[in-house]
Amino acid sequence: MKDAIAGLPVSEIAPKHRFDVSRLAAYLAPRIEDFGEALEVHQFQGGASNPTFLLVTRGANGFKRYVLRKKPPGVVLESAHQVDREYAAMRALGPTDVPVPNARLLCMDDAVIGTAFYVMDYVPGRILMDASLPGVTPADRAAIYDDFNATLARLHGVDFRAAGLGDWERPGDFIDRQLTRFTRQYRAAEDERIAEMEALIDALPRRIPPDRRVAIVHGDFKLGNTIFHPSEPRLMAVLDWELATIGDPLADLAFSAFAWHRGVDGRPVLDGMGPETGIPSERDFVRDYCRRTGRDGIEGWNFYLAFGLFRLASIMQGVYQRVLNGTVASDFAAVNHAPELAQKALAILEDESLAEIS
Repeated sequence: MKDAIAGLPVSEIAPKHRFDVSRLAAYLAPRIEDFGEALEVHQFQGGASNPTFLLVTRGANGFKRYVLRKKPPGVVLESAHQVDREYAAMRALGPTDVPVPNARLLCMDDAVIGTAFYVMDYVPGRILMDASLPGVTPADRAAIYDDFNATLARLHGVDFRAAGLGDWERPGDFIDRQLTRFTRQYRAAEDERIAEMEALIDALPRRIPPDRRVAIVHGDFKLGNTIFHPSEPRLMAVLDWELATIGDPLADLAFSAFAWHRGVDGRPVLDGMGPETGIPSERDFVRDYCRRTGRDGIEGWNFYLAFGLFRLASIMQGVYQRVLNGTVASDFAAVNHAPELAQKALAILEDESLAEIS
Protein backbone atom coordinates (compact mmCIF):
# COMPACT_ATOMS: atom_id res chain seq x y z
CA MET A 1 0.00 0.00 0.00
CA LYS A 2 2.90 2.33 -0.76
CA ASP A 3 0.71 4.48 -3.03
CA ALA A 4 -1.43 5.38 -0.01
CA ILE A 5 1.44 7.20 1.70
CA ALA A 6 3.35 8.52 -1.33
CA GLY A 7 4.28 12.16 -0.81
CA LEU A 8 2.82 12.36 2.70
CA PRO A 9 4.91 13.56 5.70
CA VAL A 10 4.68 10.27 7.57
CA SER A 11 7.18 7.87 9.07
CA GLU A 12 7.33 4.94 11.45
CA ILE A 13 5.65 5.42 14.81
CA ALA A 14 7.96 7.16 17.30
CA PRO A 15 9.09 4.81 20.10
CA LYS A 16 7.29 6.77 22.82
CA HIS A 17 4.02 6.66 20.85
CA ARG A 18 3.94 3.01 19.84
CA PHE A 19 0.88 0.90 20.55
CA ASP A 20 -0.58 -2.48 19.64
CA VAL A 21 -1.74 -2.09 16.02
CA SER A 22 -3.51 -5.45 16.00
CA ARG A 23 -5.54 -4.44 19.06
CA LEU A 24 -6.49 -1.19 17.34
CA ALA A 25 -7.56 -3.05 14.20
CA ALA A 26 -9.70 -5.44 16.23
CA TYR A 27 -11.35 -2.48 17.95
CA LEU A 28 -12.06 -0.44 14.81
CA ALA A 29 -13.13 -3.16 12.37
CA PRO A 30 -16.59 -3.81 13.89
CA ARG A 31 -17.17 -0.13 14.71
CA ILE A 32 -16.37 1.60 11.40
CA GLU A 33 -18.42 0.41 8.45
CA ASP A 34 -16.30 -1.13 5.68
CA PHE A 35 -13.14 -0.32 7.64
CA GLY A 36 -10.98 -2.62 5.51
CA GLU A 37 -8.28 -5.15 6.32
CA ALA A 38 -4.50 -5.38 6.85
CA LEU A 39 -4.22 -2.18 8.89
CA GLU A 40 -0.98 -0.22 8.54
CA VAL A 41 -0.20 2.76 10.80
CA HIS A 42 2.19 5.63 10.02
CA GLN A 43 2.84 8.72 12.12
CA PHE A 44 2.46 12.23 10.76
CA GLN A 45 5.36 14.57 11.44
CA GLY A 46 4.76 18.16 12.54
CA GLY A 47 2.66 19.60 15.31
CA ALA A 48 3.38 19.42 19.00
CA SER A 49 0.09 18.59 20.66
CA ASN A 50 -1.88 15.43 19.93
CA PRO A 51 0.10 12.71 18.09
CA THR A 52 -1.51 12.07 14.71
CA PHE A 53 -1.41 8.88 12.64
CA LEU A 54 -2.38 7.80 9.14
CA LEU A 55 -4.33 4.53 9.09
CA VAL A 56 -4.29 2.59 5.82
CA THR A 57 -6.38 -0.48 5.12
CA ARG A 58 -7.15 -2.63 2.09
CA GLY A 59 -10.75 -2.46 0.91
CA ALA A 60 -12.72 -4.07 -1.88
CA ASN A 61 -11.91 -1.21 -4.26
CA GLY A 62 -8.36 -0.43 -3.20
CA PHE A 63 -6.78 1.14 -0.14
CA LYS A 64 -8.66 3.29 2.36
CA ARG A 65 -7.19 6.05 4.53
CA TYR A 66 -8.19 7.40 7.93
CA VAL A 67 -6.54 9.68 10.47
CA LEU A 68 -6.22 8.90 14.18
CA ARG A 69 -5.53 11.60 16.79
CA LYS A 70 -4.65 10.58 20.35
CA LYS A 71 -3.56 12.14 23.59
CA PRO A 72 0.20 12.07 24.13
CA PRO A 73 1.59 9.59 26.65
CA GLY A 74 2.56 10.55 30.17
CA VAL A 75 1.31 13.33 32.42
CA VAL A 76 -0.39 16.16 30.51
CA LEU A 77 -1.52 19.61 31.61
CA GLU A 78 -5.04 20.00 32.96
CA SER A 79 -7.62 20.69 30.20
CA ALA A 80 -5.02 20.17 27.43
CA HIS A 81 -5.06 17.59 24.59
CA GLN A 82 -8.84 17.25 24.57
CA VAL A 83 -9.39 14.77 21.76
CA ASP A 84 -12.99 14.35 22.87
CA ARG A 85 -13.53 18.08 22.33
CA GLU A 86 -12.02 17.89 18.83
CA TYR A 87 -14.33 15.02 17.99
CA ALA A 88 -17.42 16.78 19.38
CA ALA A 89 -16.68 19.95 17.41
CA MET A 90 -16.34 18.14 14.10
CA ARG A 91 -19.44 16.02 14.68
CA ALA A 92 -21.43 19.17 15.47
CA LEU A 93 -20.13 21.13 12.48
CA GLY A 94 -20.41 18.29 9.98
CA PRO A 95 -23.96 19.26 8.87
CA THR A 96 -23.10 22.99 8.62
CA ASP A 97 -21.35 24.98 5.88
CA VAL A 98 -18.07 24.90 7.84
CA PRO A 99 -15.86 22.26 6.17
CA VAL A 100 -14.54 19.63 8.60
CA PRO A 101 -13.38 16.01 8.21
CA ASN A 102 -15.96 13.30 8.77
CA ALA A 103 -15.40 12.23 12.39
CA ARG A 104 -15.99 8.49 12.64
CA LEU A 105 -15.38 7.29 16.19
CA LEU A 106 -14.27 8.42 19.65
CA CYS A 107 -12.66 6.04 22.14
CA MET A 108 -12.07 7.18 25.73
CA ASP A 109 -10.89 3.74 26.86
CA ASP A 110 -7.14 3.93 27.54
CA ALA A 111 -6.91 0.15 27.38
CA VAL A 112 -7.12 0.09 23.56
CA ILE A 113 -3.95 2.01 22.60
CA GLY A 114 -2.89 3.60 25.89
CA THR A 115 -4.73 6.92 25.66
CA ALA A 116 -8.05 8.32 24.43
CA PHE A 117 -8.29 8.81 20.65
CA TYR A 118 -10.62 9.47 17.75
CA VAL A 119 -10.68 8.50 14.09
CA MET A 120 -11.73 10.66 11.15
CA ASP A 121 -11.64 10.33 7.39
CA TYR A 122 -8.45 11.40 5.62
CA VAL A 123 -8.94 14.56 3.52
CA PRO A 124 -6.50 14.82 0.60
CA GLY A 125 -5.11 18.25 -0.15
CA ARG A 126 -2.52 20.87 0.75
CA ILE A 127 -1.62 22.09 4.22
CA LEU A 128 -0.16 25.56 3.65
CA MET A 129 2.33 25.99 6.46
CA ASP A 130 3.96 29.14 5.03
CA ALA A 131 1.47 32.02 5.17
CA SER A 132 3.35 33.85 2.41
CA LEU A 133 2.27 31.05 0.01
CA PRO A 134 5.48 30.70 -2.00
CA GLY A 135 5.03 29.29 -5.48
CA VAL A 136 1.35 30.29 -5.59
CA THR A 137 0.07 32.78 -8.17
CA PRO A 138 -1.19 36.17 -6.95
CA ALA A 139 -4.74 35.30 -8.07
CA ASP A 140 -4.71 32.03 -6.13
CA ARG A 141 -3.16 33.73 -3.09
CA ALA A 142 -6.01 36.24 -3.06
CA ALA A 143 -8.58 33.45 -3.42
CA ILE A 144 -6.97 31.35 -0.66
CA TYR A 145 -7.01 34.23 1.82
CA ASP A 146 -10.56 35.12 0.82
CA ASP A 147 -11.85 31.58 1.42
CA PHE A 148 -9.85 31.36 4.65
CA ASN A 149 -11.53 34.59 5.81
CA ALA A 150 -14.98 33.51 4.63
CA THR A 151 -14.68 30.16 6.42
CA LEU A 152 -13.90 31.88 9.70
CA ALA A 153 -16.88 34.20 9.25
CA ARG A 154 -19.14 31.21 8.53
CA LEU A 155 -17.89 29.42 11.64
CA HIS A 156 -18.74 32.42 13.78
CA GLY A 157 -22.20 32.55 12.20
CA VAL A 158 -23.13 29.00 13.25
CA ASP A 159 -25.88 28.79 15.86
CA PHE A 160 -23.94 26.76 18.43
CA ARG A 161 -27.05 25.79 20.37
CA ALA A 162 -28.78 24.45 17.24
CA ALA A 163 -25.57 22.61 16.38
CA GLY A 164 -25.70 20.78 19.72
CA LEU A 165 -22.89 22.67 21.48
CA GLY A 166 -25.06 24.60 23.91
CA ASP A 167 -23.52 22.72 26.84
CA TRP A 168 -20.17 24.30 25.94
CA GLU A 169 -21.46 27.71 26.93
CA ARG A 170 -20.25 28.65 30.41
CA PRO A 171 -21.25 31.43 32.76
CA GLY A 172 -18.91 34.35 33.21
CA ASP A 173 -16.65 36.20 30.84
CA PHE A 174 -14.83 34.18 28.15
CA ILE A 175 -11.70 36.33 28.00
CA ASP A 176 -11.39 36.38 31.78
CA ARG A 177 -11.74 32.58 31.90
CA GLN A 178 -9.14 32.17 29.16
CA LEU A 179 -6.67 34.44 30.93
CA THR A 180 -7.13 32.41 34.10
CA ARG A 181 -6.78 29.09 32.26
CA PHE A 182 -3.66 29.96 30.30
CA THR A 183 -2.03 31.68 33.25
CA ARG A 184 -2.57 28.46 35.22
CA GLN A 185 -1.19 26.35 32.37
CA TYR A 186 1.81 28.64 32.05
CA ARG A 187 2.51 28.40 35.79
CA ALA A 188 2.27 24.60 35.62
CA ALA A 189 4.99 24.47 32.93
CA GLU A 190 7.04 27.48 34.08
CA ASP A 191 10.77 26.87 34.42
CA GLU A 192 12.07 30.45 34.70
CA ARG A 193 10.67 33.90 35.34
CA ILE A 194 9.74 35.75 32.14
CA ALA A 195 9.26 39.43 32.96
CA GLU A 196 7.04 40.09 29.92
CA MET A 197 4.72 37.24 30.86
CA GLU A 198 4.38 38.70 34.34
CA ALA A 199 3.58 42.11 32.82
CA LEU A 200 0.93 40.57 30.54
CA ILE A 201 -0.63 38.61 33.39
CA ASP A 202 -0.99 41.92 35.22
CA ALA A 203 -2.09 44.14 32.30
CA LEU A 204 -4.38 42.04 30.12
CA PRO A 205 -7.27 41.65 32.61
CA ARG A 206 -7.45 45.44 32.89
CA ARG A 207 -7.58 45.98 29.11
CA ILE A 208 -10.46 43.66 28.14
CA PRO A 209 -12.74 45.48 25.62
CA PRO A 210 -16.45 45.77 26.48
CA ASP A 211 -19.49 44.72 24.42
CA ARG A 212 -18.29 41.47 22.88
CA ARG A 213 -20.16 38.84 20.87
CA VAL A 214 -20.33 35.10 21.53
CA ALA A 215 -19.80 32.34 18.96
CA ILE A 216 -18.04 29.03 18.35
CA VAL A 217 -14.32 29.78 18.65
CA HIS A 218 -11.79 27.45 17.01
CA GLY A 219 -8.93 28.63 19.22
CA ASP A 220 -6.06 28.01 16.75
CA PHE A 221 -7.36 29.27 13.41
CA LYS A 222 -4.47 29.56 10.95
CA LEU A 223 -3.68 28.40 7.42
CA GLY A 224 -1.56 25.57 8.81
CA ASN A 225 -4.64 24.11 10.50
CA THR A 226 -6.63 23.90 7.27
CA ILE A 227 -6.55 21.67 4.20
CA PHE A 228 -6.90 23.26 0.77
CA HIS A 229 -7.84 21.45 -2.43
CA PRO A 230 -4.82 19.77 -4.08
CA SER A 231 -4.85 22.22 -7.00
CA GLU A 232 -7.63 24.77 -6.44
CA PRO A 233 -7.66 27.73 -4.00
CA ARG A 234 -10.55 26.16 -2.10
CA LEU A 235 -10.61 25.32 1.61
CA MET A 236 -11.63 21.67 2.11
CA ALA A 237 -11.39 21.16 5.89
CA VAL A 238 -10.53 22.88 9.15
CA LEU A 239 -8.43 20.76 11.52
CA ASP A 240 -7.21 20.80 15.15
CA TRP A 241 -10.29 21.64 17.19
CA GLU A 242 -8.91 20.79 20.64
CA LEU A 243 -9.12 24.42 21.84
CA ALA A 244 -12.62 24.97 20.47
CA THR A 245 -15.10 26.60 22.81
CA ILE A 246 -17.87 29.17 23.00
CA GLY A 247 -16.46 32.64 23.36
CA ASP A 248 -15.36 35.87 21.71
CA PRO A 249 -14.94 35.33 17.94
CA LEU A 250 -12.41 38.18 17.69
CA ALA A 251 -9.95 35.95 19.52
CA ASP A 252 -10.04 33.68 16.46
CA LEU A 253 -9.70 36.58 14.06
CA ALA A 254 -6.64 37.88 15.91
CA PHE A 255 -5.01 34.44 15.86
CA SER A 256 -5.60 34.20 12.12
CA ALA A 257 -3.76 37.54 11.70
CA PHE A 258 -0.52 36.57 13.48
CA ALA A 259 1.38 36.19 10.20
CA TRP A 260 1.29 39.98 9.84
CA HIS A 261 3.06 40.33 13.22
CA ARG A 262 5.49 37.49 13.78
CA GLY A 263 7.67 35.01 11.96
CA VAL A 264 11.23 33.81 11.57
CA ASP A 265 14.03 35.87 13.18
CA GLY A 266 11.56 38.47 14.43
CA ARG A 267 10.42 39.44 10.93
CA PRO A 268 6.69 38.95 10.28
CA VAL A 269 5.93 36.28 7.68
CA LEU A 270 3.93 38.71 5.55
CA ASP A 271 6.32 41.62 5.88
CA GLY A 272 6.71 43.33 2.49
CA MET A 273 3.88 41.36 0.84
CA GLY A 274 2.24 44.20 -1.11
CA PRO A 275 -1.02 44.11 -3.12
CA GLU A 276 0.82 42.87 -6.21
CA THR A 277 1.41 39.55 -4.40
CA GLY A 278 -2.31 38.86 -4.03
CA ILE A 279 -2.10 38.73 -0.23
CA PRO A 280 -4.32 41.32 1.49
CA SER A 281 -3.06 43.74 4.08
CA GLU A 282 -3.97 43.00 7.68
CA ARG A 283 -6.47 45.86 7.72
CA ASP A 284 -8.13 44.68 4.51
CA PHE A 285 -8.29 41.12 5.86
CA VAL A 286 -9.96 42.35 9.06
CA ARG A 287 -12.31 44.65 7.15
CA ASP A 288 -13.41 41.74 4.93
CA TYR A 289 -14.24 39.76 8.07
CA CYS A 290 -16.16 42.72 9.51
CA ARG A 291 -18.14 43.06 6.27
CA ARG A 292 -19.04 39.37 6.37
CA THR A 293 -20.09 39.44 10.02
CA GLY A 294 -21.93 42.78 10.06
CA ARG A 295 -19.41 44.79 12.07
CA ASP A 296 -18.55 48.46 11.56
CA GLY A 297 -15.04 47.90 12.88
CA ILE A 298 -13.08 46.62 15.86
CA GLU A 299 -12.00 48.49 18.97
CA GLY A 300 -9.18 47.03 21.01
CA TRP A 301 -7.56 45.17 18.12
CA ASN A 302 -4.19 45.46 19.88
CA PHE A 303 -5.69 43.75 22.94
CA TYR A 304 -6.93 40.78 20.90
CA LEU A 305 -3.54 40.36 19.22
CA ALA A 306 -1.71 40.56 22.55
CA PHE A 307 -4.20 38.22 24.19
CA GLY A 308 -3.70 35.65 21.42
CA LEU A 309 0.08 35.86 21.65
CA PHE A 310 -0.11 35.44 25.43
CA ARG A 311 -2.17 32.26 24.96
CA LEU A 312 0.34 31.01 22.40
CA ALA A 313 3.24 31.79 24.75
CA SER A 314 1.56 29.73 27.46
CA ILE A 315 1.03 26.85 25.03
CA MET A 316 4.64 27.01 23.82
CA GLN A 317 5.87 26.93 27.41
CA GLY A 318 4.05 23.62 27.73
CA VAL A 319 5.47 22.39 24.40
CA TYR A 320 8.97 23.26 25.62
CA GLN A 321 8.46 21.17 28.73
CA ARG A 322 7.20 18.22 26.65
CA VAL A 323 10.23 18.51 24.35
CA LEU A 324 12.47 18.29 27.41
CA ASN A 325 10.45 15.32 28.66
CA GLY A 326 10.69 13.57 25.28
CA THR A 327 6.94 13.28 24.66
CA VAL A 328 6.75 15.40 21.47
CA ALA A 329 6.81 13.35 18.27
CA SER A 330 8.09 16.13 16.01
CA ASP A 331 11.68 17.30 15.65
CA PHE A 332 11.19 20.41 17.77
CA ALA A 333 14.42 21.84 19.13
CA ALA A 334 14.66 22.37 22.87
CA VAL A 335 14.09 26.11 22.52
CA ASN A 336 11.51 27.99 24.56
CA HIS A 337 9.56 30.40 22.35
CA ALA A 338 7.49 31.81 25.22
CA PRO A 339 9.84 34.75 25.97
CA GLU A 340 9.84 35.96 22.36
CA LEU A 341 6.06 35.66 22.10
CA ALA A 342 5.56 37.52 25.38
CA GLN A 343 7.84 40.34 24.26
CA LYS A 344 5.89 40.71 21.01
CA ALA A 345 2.56 40.62 22.86
CA LEU A 346 3.58 43.35 25.26
CA ALA A 347 4.85 45.59 22.43
CA ILE A 348 1.57 45.15 20.50
CA LEU A 349 -0.54 45.86 23.59
CA GLU A 350 1.16 49.26 23.90
CA ASP A 351 0.93 50.04 20.14
CA GLU A 352 -1.86 52.61 19.78
CA SER A 353 -1.73 52.39 15.97
CA LEU A 354 -3.33 48.95 16.35
CA ALA A 355 -5.98 50.03 18.84
CA GLU A 356 -8.79 50.32 16.29
CA ILE A 357 -9.68 49.08 12.82
CA SER A 358 -12.58 50.67 10.98
